[in-house]
Amino acid sequence: MGIRSLLLLATLVVSYTTPSSASKESAWNGRTTPGSTRIAKFTPYYVPPGAKSYDSSSPLLHFSGSWTELWHSAYVQKTLRLTTQPGASMTFSFTGIGIEWFGNKGRKHGTASVYLDGTFMETVNAYSPTLLRQQRIFGAFNLQQGRHTLKIINGNVKNSTSRDTAIDVDALVVTWGPPPGANPLQKDLAVSPRALPSSQTLPGASLATASGAQWTLVQNGSTGVHAMQLAVISDTHALVVDKVEHNPLTISGHPAWAALYNFETHALTPLSMQSNSFCAGGAFLSNGTLINVGGNPVVEDRTSVADFGDVDGLQAIRIFEPCESHSVENCAMYENHDRLRMASPRWYNTVLRISDGSAMIIGGSRKGGWMNNGTTNNPTIEYFPPKNLHGADGLPIHLPFLVDTLNSNLFPIAFSLPDGSVFMAANRDAMIYDWRTNTERRLPRIPNGVRVTYPMTGTGLLLPLAPENNYAPEILLCGGSTIDDNKPGYEISSQDPASSQCSRIVLTDAGIAMGWQVEEMPNARTMPDAVLLPTGQIVIVNGAGSGISGYGNVRGQVGESNADNPVLTPVLYDPQAPPGQRFSSAGMPTSSIPRLYHSVATLTPSGQIMIAGSNPNLDRSEVKYGTEYRVEWLGPPYMTKERPRILAGVPKVLGFGATATIQIRLPPTAIQGSTVRVALMDLGYVTHAVHASSRLVYLVFSLSSDRKTLTITGPPSGEVYPPGPGFIYVVVDDVPSEGVRLLVGDGKGPAVDHAALESVLQNTSVDQYELSKANLTGDRAE
Repeated sequence: MGIRSLLLLATLVVSYTTPSSASKESAWNGRTTPGSTRIAKFTPYYVPPGAKSYDSSSPLLHFSGSWTELWHSAYVQKTLRLTTQPGASMTFSFTGIGIEWFGNKGRKHGTASVYLDGTFMETVNAYSPTLLRQQRIFGAFNLQQGRHTLKIINGNVKNSTSRDTAIDVDALVVTWGPPPGANPLQKDLAVSPRALPSSQTLPGASLATASGAQWTLVQNGSTGVHAMQLAVISDTHALVVDKVEHNPLTISGHPAWAALYNFETHALTPLSMQSNSFCAGGAFLSNGTLINVGGNPVVEDRTSVADFGDVDGLQAIRIFEPCESHSVENCAMYENHDRLRMASPRWYNTVLRISDGSAMIIGGSRKGGWMNNGTTNNPTIEYFPPKNLHGADGLPIHLPFLVDTLNSNLFPIAFSLPDGSVFMAANRDAMIYDWRTNTERRLPRIPNGVRVTYPMTGTGLLLPLAPENNYAPEILLCGGSTIDDNKPGYEISSQDPASSQCSRIVLTDAGIAMGWQVEEMPNARTMPDAVLLPTGQIVIVNGAGSGISGYGNVRGQVGESNADNPVLTPVLYDPQAPPGQRFSSAGMPTSSIPRLYHSVATLTPSGQIMIAGSNPNLDRSEVKYGTEYRVEWLGPPYMTKERPRILAGVPKVLGFGATATIQIRLPPTAIQGSTVRVALMDLGYVTHAVHASSRLVYLVFSLSSDRKTLTITGPPSGEVYPPGPGFIYVVVDDVPSEGVRLLVGDGKGPAVDHAALESVLQNTSVDQYELSKANLTGDRAE
């Protein structure tokens, strides 16, 4: 039974009374602008910065046939052109990279044929059982920069219940495209640290080097919704989650802010979301269910409540049950704040799967804003499903660490360690937290004043775990900023340099006594993404050479971006290489797409790295550092080599310490003495440079004498690999197979404490931020 089903059964017996209407404004919550408290139909018409609207009365729109001009206050510029004549057309030539046609939908409307540059694009249907004004009837994005022509022809076809065959043109919106990007900062710095244990090697092996090998970078596909959050959910699909904004992809008559992305076809399936998932976190549970947690109130301006009809997401727990079919039409995000919610509001929280397969929800802010502070800080953890630990009875547990690390402590970096405890880093500090005993062990401070969490955002990874050294854990933190987090925004500049520092610490008594070992990346980066490869190497991509995270807060903003000088060339980091030889950009391609705030990157089952996102803006924008929907695919050199293959035998569920025999095909280049490893990987939940739950554990295995089968042994415990989903890769001479998904553990969901769940519902209220926001000064959300 899925976790959602268990929780629904649990909550059916809970007595819950909805607060009276006198105790809250209404069921439609969130920040509202004047006059927006009344629920209204959503109006998709929107002109982002970097675009221009052309009204139907513009002389640049050429109408052929019989068209009637109408006037009404509900039309753009109060005018609209309408026709019911078969073959009547509208032609419009423009220069830019995108075009959108806005008009009405209603019971008298029919179909139209749309052509772009003389090529038939699609037949659109403007019929709707209810009248909808200023709807986006057609949109084309990411066109080649240049001159284009749009033509719309009335098709004289009506819905079976339609009263007529009308089509109309209210306005056209042309996206000009962003200006050329600035050159990135260039830095050439020395490097210097130490190595990991060697992998299992067959007799006589020689280690091949990828130095100088050619990588590939291909742009292919669009996310449709801006990729603020990213998680691989199956062999074929990724989940993309955004905040509420005017995205190109639509669902139910309004822009979508979540979608499923098909790796094979690049097709998109929009998902319906109820609450604002702006800056939420996420994690998979032990049975493969994904939870998406927290968010923001409805933000100001065009994404206010009357526009989208979304609700406050600060306490939201959204459930996405396993969906591994190639067809994802029936996959859905479930949300019910009456029955499933956090005990406290959280924005910019980290969500981490821990050793019992449940999720630890860490820190965050109690409301939207920018820099955290004592009035908004949520210095607690809670669990999903709720736990009765340390007398909390499902309610939040206070962590002094999250008070001591103010102000730059949002989205803490956290990893579950092989003894079941949890590593946390925030601001300039780090600790080991034993959640079973509720004790903190403070670690040496991160060197040289470098801050690593939002908005001075760096990135972090738990380095690969191997049985050869008894899974000794080591943490890597890279990038961030040395800017003082007590400075107000007007004293911070988008040109303040980011940090190039990477710091490593081994979390054994001896390693902690030695402290952090420091090295330098070739380029300073804030907001980088660090992606583990099955080879144990790490690719560092994305980010800026100066400034900090967020938008609309500092001096010298670029558009609204708080950061500048995008770093466009990835770098490879090899933890096992000798000190001074760990960083390399040899053979690395340079992107033309800046990836700044709200960018993501993840390893995919194929072995490629999917790179997406970037939107340092309140809403969709087309100016410099505007909203980015293009997807890039970074291919390591192994993608063009003959690769091992997993043919069969990977179990759906691999128990701890259990064995399984899988059939493989080694590449012809593999010889007696080739290095062979089996990598079990959690690809993580990626947002804001946090790769929550990301993990690589090398498994114990034996290779048959005919080299056609591998007998693998599951990890020894949920401490070494928290029970839940993962991908198996067979790696031969640093060339991995494609990954195959499985569940590690017993495949069951985490235990549900019914009493703790009932306690949360009885001691909290739905969207309780609404009851307290009058006492808080409103910051601009970003």
